[in-house]
Amino acid sequence: MPTEKNKKEKVTAKEVVTPAAAETLAAKVDSLQKRKVLVGTVVSDKMQKTIVVKVERRVRHALYKKYVVRSTRFKVHDEKNEAKEGDLVTVLESRPLSRDKRWVLQSIVRRTGQVLEVSV
Repeated sequence: MPTEKNKKEKVTAKEVVTPAAAETLAAKVDSLQKRKVLVGTVVSDKMQKTIVVKVERRVRHALYKKYVVRSTRFKVHDEKNEAKEGDLVTVLESRPLSRDKRWVLQSIVRRTGQVLEVSV
């Protein structure tokens, strides 16, 4: 038979994390893990707080079996207007911000004109 001490431990453990709270926490973690992250090149920065990012992917042609480069353009929210045309950026999927914007700038991987230093 459980002692009084064991009963109190079980009650406090249930009070700390309720099943409903555990489910909402798990849902938040799952939603963050399901967000897509893409890498692309900025092709336009002429709008305020919005950039256009071109993401390229290689697809195998159904008939000729050669690899063809396909591209898609996404409108991305850039809150600080820090990305410039030609930059390589990573974008994160988000809630709809406008009619066309569904992505948010995550980071700038490489700036335009930036040279990689290689030591030999």
